[in-house]
Amino acid sequence: MEDGRPSWDNPMQFIFACISFAVGLSNVWRFPYLCQMHGGGGFLIPYVIMLVAAGLPLFYLELALGQLMRKGSIGAWRAVSPYLIGVGAGSLVIAFLVSVYYNAINSWSLWYLFHSFENPLPWASCPLNRNNTGLIEECAKSSATEYFWYRKTLNISPSINDTGIIHWGMILCLILSWLVVYICIIRGTESTGKIEQLTDPKSWIDAATQIFYSLGLGFGSLIAFASFNEKNNNCEIQAVIIALINSLTSVFASIVTFAIYGFKATYNYESCIERMILLLTNTFDLEETAITSDTLDKWTAHLNSTAPDKFATISSQIETCDLQSHLDTAAEGTGLIFIVYTEAIVHMPGPSQIWSILYFSMVLVLGIGSMLGNMAGVITPLSDMKIISKYLPRELMIGITCLMACGTGMIFSTEAGNYWFVIFNDYAATLALLLIVLIEIIGVCYIHGIRRFLGEIEMMVGRKPNLYWIVTWVFISPALIVSLLIFYVVDYITSGRLSYIAWDSSEGRSVTLEYPTYALAVIGLLVVASISCIPLMAIVVYIRKQLKK
Repeated sequence: MEDGRPSWDNPMQFIFACISFAVGLSNVWRFPYLCQMHGGGGFLIPYVIMLVAAGLPLFYLELALGQLMRKGSIGAWRAVSPYLIGVGAGSLVIAFLVSVYYNAINSWSLWYLFHSFENPLPWASCPLNRNNTGLIEECAKSSATEYFWYRKTLNISPSINDTGIIHWGMILCLILSWLVVYICIIRGTESTGKIEQLTDPKSWIDAATQIFYSLGLGFGSLIAFASFNEKNNNCEIQAVIIALINSLTSVFASIVTFAIYGFKATYNYESCIERMILLLTNTFDLEETAITSDTLDKWTAHLNSTAPDKFATISSQIETCDLQSHLDTAAEGTGLIFIVYTEAIVHMPGPSQIWSILYFSMVLVLGIGSMLGNMAGVITPLSDMKIISKYLPRELMIGITCLMACGTGMIFSTEAGNYWFVIFNDYAATLALLLIVLIEIIGVCYIHGIRRFLGEIEMMVGRKPNLYWIVTWVFISPALIVSLLIFYVVDYITSGRLSYIAWDSSEGRSVTLEYPTYALAVIGLLVVASISCIPLMAIVVYIRKQLKK
């Protein structure tokens, strides 16, 4: 290239790199969860509307901007307006924070992948207690998959206040996952490749944030990837292709996920029935065929009324077996990947180890692909800054960045690590992304100028964007994002004190607890860390200009 900047060998490299970044673990875990929480297939309505009205236009805008300016996020927004440098800096902070906790998922995937070579799989059945007289109580009250996840993988504490000790096995997996990311990065650009829910504003907020997060809007990664395109590259068609592939992947993942939900719910329901039949049969010395699944409720009521004293001795062991309650129980994120799917793997035909190795290899590939995109949003703008690149070799700068992120991510390897992971996942990017993409579209359309931007795109690809792009950029997308920001703030204010899901080992189930004050302070810092870059950098630019005068 004339400016000396490296470029992709061909357009397909760029497309596959963007797909690798966009199609990640959120397609597998969060989208199916949101569908279940917001009316099943009805959630597709706000999702598609948000995709067409905001997600796709912003996706194209970031690709076009990066290709036009041929710089990372900070350099690109400096070219739009010096006062918008903070937008690029905020994107860099978001990409770094997301990378910190996202690679923790890859470390968990490595942990499960290594254990997948054991026969039998360690989460296939509950272990015996120390006296070998029965199952470990925590596992018996929950399940083998939950026990392996919460106790053997996380060694989770009962609350965020109990930091506990470090899980050294997870530390080694975390270091290994960052080493893989580092090696991939230093190889360079050429190697990366129910309908009533619609009235609930939360459905629309979740749909928008899922699209922004899944497509990678506001991270600066898309701008970084597009900055390596040739000026005449047709990024409009590429934007449509990548966005459609990303969304279709989410829908396909949901179909598979709901099939597994149904299998897990049916299996757990039938297991519950069998346990209750066995309990009543043994306690009251009944014939083995006396109680069936159809007559269980009648027998329970009959035995409770005719032998209340004897029934009272087992009342704490009585469970309510309801298929619908199992179907309504949604698992999100790590719970879906490391509990629901692993339980299905155990019951698949053939060697479970093969299915487990294939599955966690897939999860690891998805995670690493997204990590490379996240880190591109950090490394590219840092590389473009002459102050840093002048004194630090590229390999050393990448190494220092990965080392800082790895060191920060070690908090997720403590007994309270999963609680901090949830905080990072919920608050490091959501509000900040909405605000940053809003300022991005305002900056391009109303500061840089929509006529100027359209002319620059025509100069690059040979034709101006059509009416759809213009209307969504200028009117529809900004209006939608402003509405979402208002809904988000109102929902935050009216929801009361923030809470989180903790694991109660004595009961073998999850409980809801309120965040302590210091955790709320960390949440505030995570939100402010990226957003504050925008006004602070604008103030610095203004002061520097005044001093020059």
